[in-house]
Amino acid sequence: MTDIHELDAHALEITKSIVNQVDVGMLDRRTPCGQWTLRQLLAHMTGQNYGFAAAAWGETRDRSVWDDRPVGDDPAGVFAASAATVTAAFAEEGVLARSFWLPEVRGGQMFPAPQAIGFHFLDYVVHGWDVAASIGVRAHFGADLLAAVLPIAEQVPTGAAREREGAAFRPALDTPTAAGLLDRILLLLGRNPSWPAKG
Repeated sequence: MTDIHELDAHALEITKSIVNQVDVGMLDRRTPCGQWTLRQLLAHMTGQNYGFAAAAWGETRDRSVWDDRPVGDDPAGVFAASAATVTAAFAEEGVLARSFWLPEVRGGQMFPAPQAIGFHFLDYVVHGWDVAASIGVRAHFGADLLAAVLPIAEQVPTGAAREREGAAFRPALDTPTAAGLLDRILLLLGRNPSWPAKG
């Protein structure tokens, strides 16, 4: 079985290839991710990479390591650097035996590394799609990755937490029986697979 950190690294590579298509003139576009512009979404994604890397290295107190990181006029380069950092952190020997402090999840708890990396894996499949939708390109995640991430999406808690302002995911949408893997994941997390990209 492929380790969760290998699946995560693969998802990040695909997301990085999508972000590589972003230029500065696109940064004020809308995204499917709440009220965020593409600039805000990429700052969040970059900050989360550094936050997860810090958690892998044992950070348990400094909330600031999770702060959004502005991408300036080099969104692809800034994001790629953060992706390389978190990929290296997750690949360290013994990392899967550690616990990660995730201050933004369930009120701030310690999670077993495989579960925490699974959260990151899910986020970067969904956020990779968010970026792709915003700039009008396809997100080419393979069936193996999507089959691995679907059970994680199915375990995301439902209920009132998804109704709050700033919630990571919106309430689930109806899922047609014939929906493909990516569409099922998006619908489970409140994303509309047909979301229109408008500059």
